[in-house]
This record gives sequence, C-alpha cells and structure tokens, in this order.
Amino acid sequence: MFKNIFLIVVITLLIAGCAKTPNPPSPSQKVFEGEDLYILYALRAEEVGRFDMAAKLYARLYEKARKKEYLYKELHSLLAAGEYESVVKKVDAILHSKEQKDPNLLRLKVIALLHLNKVQEAKKEALLLVGMTKKSEDYLLLADIYVKLKKYDMAVKYLEGAYSKNYDEKILDRISIILFMNLQKQKEAIAQLETHSRMFGCSERICKRLLSFYSKLGDVDGMLSVYKRMYKQNQSDEILAKIIQLYIYKKEYMALERFLEHYNVRKDVLLELYATTLNYKKAYKTAYELYKETQNPDYLAQGAIYEYESLKHPNKQELQNIIQKLEKAIKQKQSPVYLNYLGYLLIDHDIDVKRGMELVKKALKSAPNSAFYLDSLAWGYYKLGACKKAKKIFDKIRTLKGGDDPEVLKHYKKVKQCLAKKALKKGAQ
Repeated sequence: MFKNIFLIVVITLLIAGCAKTPNPPSPSQKVFEGEDLYILYALRAEEVGRFDMAAKLYARLYEKARKKEYLYKELHSLLAAGEYESVVKKVDAILHSKEQKDPNLLRLKVIALLHLNKVQEAKKEALLLVGMTKKSEDYLLLADIYVKLKKYDMAVKYLEGAYSKNYDEKILDRISIILFMNLQKQKEAIAQLETHSRMFGCSERICKRLLSFYSKLGDVDGMLSVYKRMYKQNQSDEILAKIIQLYIYKKEYMALERFLEHYNVRKDVLLELYATTLNYKKAYKTAYELYKETQNPDYLAQGAIYEYESLKHPNKQELQNIIQKLEKAIKQKQSPVYLNYLGYLLIDHDIDVKRGMELVKKALKSAPNSAFYLDSLAWGYYKLGACKKAKKIFDKIRTLKGGDDPEVLKHYKKVKQCLAKKALKKGAQ
C-alpha cells in the first residue's frame, strides 16, 4: 500500500516540474502543486507508525520546497524509526556546509548520539548547544548526559545555573530528583522545592514532586502540608479525601474540624467528628442541616439523638420535640439503634413505658445479645415494678460485652435495691 502511495507522490512531483525557489519560502506559502498531498501522505504514515516512509516523504518535501520545517520533520521521523546513524550523518552534512550552526539540528543530533550510546560525543555537542540557546530543554538534555556519566554534581551545577536565570520549575524538578535519588541529599532537595513553592506558589509539578519525596520519607506532616496547599488551588474531592485520611491517621480531629469548617465541606465527616469529640450541639445542628439537604431519615434521627445528648435537663417541650423527630425517622427507617433510643426515652422519662418496651423488643430482634438494648428492656420492667424480671435480664447482661458500662451498672444497682426493699417489706409482713 505504501509503495503505491510513494509512487503516486513521485509521479505528482514529476508532473509538477522541478522549478526551484531562490529564497526559503514562508511555512504557509505553497511552493509546488501536490505539496498538500505529500503532507497528507506523510501525516498518514506517521499515524500508522511507518516513520521510515514518513521520513522519505518529508525528505522529498524539503528537497522540493526548501522549508526547514520539512527537514526537522524528516529528522524527527528518522529518530522515531530508530535510524540514529542517519540522523547524525545528515545533520553533520548540513552543519558542515553552514557558517552558523542550527540549534534545532544540533539538538536532534545530541538525541541521536545518546541513543547510540556515544555519551562523550553527545556531551560535547550538548555543551555547545547550551551555549547557543540557554534554553531549559537543552540544560535538561545536558543534565541527562551527566547523569548517564554518573557525574551528578556537574548535572546539578549546570541545572542550578540555568534555574537561576528564570526559575524554570522543570529545571528545578530535575535538580530535586538528582539531589534526592542520586546524591542522597533529601533535605536539600525538599528545601529547594519548598523555597520555590513559597516564592512562586506550589504548582502541580512542584507539589507532586514534594508529595513523592515526603511519601518516600514517611513524612505525614509534609504530605498534609502539600495536600492543603493543593486543595487551596484545586478543591477536588480526591485531594480532600487525602487530607481527611491524613488528619485521621494523625488523630488530629479538632484540626480536621477546623479545616472542614473553613471550607464548609463534608458535613457528613464533620458530623462524625462532632460526635466523636462529644460536641453534641454542633453535631445535632449539622445533622439537621444534612437532613434538610438530603431528606435522609438517618440524619433526622441522629440529630434528635445528639440534641437530647446536648441537653443536661431537657424540659417537657424539648423532650416532646425530640421524640416527635425520632417517631418521624422510624416511620421511614426501622433502625434498631433508633428504635432502642426512642424506646429508652419513653421508658426513662415515664412517658409511655409499655410502648417504649415494645420498641426495644423490636430492636432486640435484630441484635438479641446487645447489652444496651437488654438494659433498656430491663429498665422498662423496673419502671413497671417487675424487678425480678429485670434482675433476670441483668444476669444475662453481665456476661455480655458492654455489661460493665456505668449506666448499665447504675440501673442494675437500682434493680437490686428494688428487690431488697421488696424482700424487707415481705419479711416485715
């Protein structure tokens, strides 16, 4: 297929004639008929990976149109095809005939020499190239050569000189890698990146490099600092998740609270934090906000529970409001936690002991060995004066996890006192 394409293009050129342009044309200027067709074939050859064919097509284009762009494209295609010797020979032939060296051609020659493992020769040409252009990409190329030669100090020397001219972060990134990985100067590598970050901001490249280094050193504080700077610039869920994870790992819950409050994000996490730190006032307000936003009955029930916990001595109206919210929540979701909590409130405050016990029994169907649910049921029997039944349940509770909870023990003590009083009363009769 490509043989046929090449023949078509040759014929097109022959038909177009062989007239030469005395001065190099501009890139947009069409020099001969069929030039566009040639370009299309060359681009197609690149697209399907036939870089050898693309190089031949660009060579004919340069021969006919004398546009430097075609020459560069030919050499790039030769590099992609792995024909490094051809690149060196072609560049040498062109540069030998010119008074001034073309840095673009010299750069391609250096790359070809590196592929041929002619590192010393590549270094010589790269030093010449850097002197001509002072470009970041050429300093990076020279540094790579010195790294290949294991002359890491020289690589850093040239890169730092280039960095001081325009503070190019690509150059600094390469410096930091050599310092960290090759020279084992981890602190210096991080210090240079952090200084750049303070002066010019923590770009994606610099922040990611810092994260990589801090991660290798296991420096959680350093990682957290970088993620917070990244989040300030790009408030993505992915970065936020990392920040939350690191704060939790460090067990700095209050600091995480302040961070989330500052950005007004992840109210669900804030709710858990408030509950963990026993900040019930903020917890119930946040839960009600989440319920308003989502209509999720879990948040309504949690809000009611935390509201109750925030009140030392709830009055009748406050208690009634909390019970109404729990009633509404369990109509939508029969969670054993909510059933037990509502049941306990009805029992403990002598509002409706029997209904409270019914709710607790429903909760026990899901968790028959829950010390806390059984405590609620036993407390109900106590409230009804059935202390023997309560005692029997407490005997079981003592064997379960949670049986030594202070509230459970307090109830158990009351039940034993109840039985003792009844025994005394019976003895007196």
